[in-house]
Amino acid sequence: MPSRSELHRSRRKRRSTGERILRWLIVLVVLLLVAVGLGFGYFKYQWGQIVSAPCANCVAEATGAPYNLLLIGSDSRVGETAAQAQKYGTVNATGGQRADTIKILHIDPGATSASTLSIPRDTYVTITGLPANSPLSTQNKINAAFSGGPDAVVKTVENTFGIPISHYIVINFFGLQDAVNSLGGIALNFPYPARDRDCSGGVCHNNSGLDVPVAGCQVLNGDQALSLSRSRYYQYYANGYWHSDPTSDLGRIQRQNLVIAAALNKAKSTYNPLKLNSLLSSVVHDFSKDNSLSVRDLLALAERYHAFSGSSLQSYTMPTEGAVTYHAGDVEVVQPDAAAVTITQFLGGPFDAITTPPLGQSGNPLEITPPPTTTTTSTSAPPATTLPHSSSAPKGTTPAASPGAPPSYDPTPC
Repeated sequence: MPSRSELHRSRRKRRSTGERILRWLIVLVVLLLVAVGLGFGYFKYQWGQIVSAPCANCVAEATGAPYNLLLIGSDSRVGETAAQAQKYGTVNATGGQRADTIKILHIDPGATSASTLSIPRDTYVTITGLPANSPLSTQNKINAAFSGGPDAVVKTVENTFGIPISHYIVINFFGLQDAVNSLGGIALNFPYPARDRDCSGGVCHNNSGLDVPVAGCQVLNGDQALSLSRSRYYQYYANGYWHSDPTSDLGRIQRQNLVIAAALNKAKSTYNPLKLNSLLSSVVHDFSKDNSLSVRDLLALAERYHAFSGSSLQSYTMPTEGAVTYHAGDVEVVQPDAAAVTITQFLGGPFDAITTPPLGQSGNPLEITPPPTTTTTSTSAPPATTLPHSSSAPKGTTPAASPGAPPSYDPTPC
């Protein structure tokens, strides 16, 4: 039996060991806090490098309430490398900048839900917010509003569709490329080999650079994801020959939504708060924003939505129909009744007053009135409209999927 002094030494030894472990745990926690603090500081520094500007037409969101963020994809080539200029065209060759992509992101923090509404860039509207000395006609395609800056696009969207915008983000031509690379690529399943081939003018060329020689699930890098997102002359190889997607820009919108869904899946599967620094540093020079969108806003969204999957993102497209106009050439004309239902579903409730309605083929304003089911419409309802992919596919091709789903020849996240 151990003596009293031996028991005392044993208890003191155990207590000393426990105290040492506790001290090391405290040191570890302190070091982690310092690391996170430095990480946030670096993240905040990177965020401060982003070009920000006031948004006179943005509507302040209420704390915890749903709000809308306007995403503008610019076709500007400013800052491109020599290799990028050879592949995508130079700044001089492309001539200025337009809003190549216009999407509205509806965020509901309380329900941790999100949805997107894409507006075709050729939608015929009355542009509001252009500078007084602008040479552009106000009756124009909506992407021309970007010549007046993002604030002009915000004002045009609000006045044309009654959708209040709280923030905007402008992503330049290579922002998607850099973001996908920073995620380590995105996974998409191609049911058929695919390419982007334009044969107008008697000469065929690969317009976006898309070239997927084999079918199946594969990881796309940033360059490939950009090519897929830009493909307006999408073709797929089935039953021994190439078939074309006849929907041009509308089909491109669908594929952009699929790329976003795949990116959300990748971000979810690799979520790491410290990795936000890497992502932000890779795209910091690729986008600009309104100055009321803060670093804490972004971190709060990342924390709340880090488990959000691509399949949970509902995607809507403004219903339009192709037409030819005297002033603006080939345009997309909004279909008023379908647009009213789509906007209401997207917002999960009624839209605001419309002051400058979209234009018909003759240039006359179209009346968009809230549907009678406004009070019962919910964001959980299926999209009121789908992309008008042609039902008259060539003989031997796989037909388009049912409404609400992408056509069977488009890739899907895997």
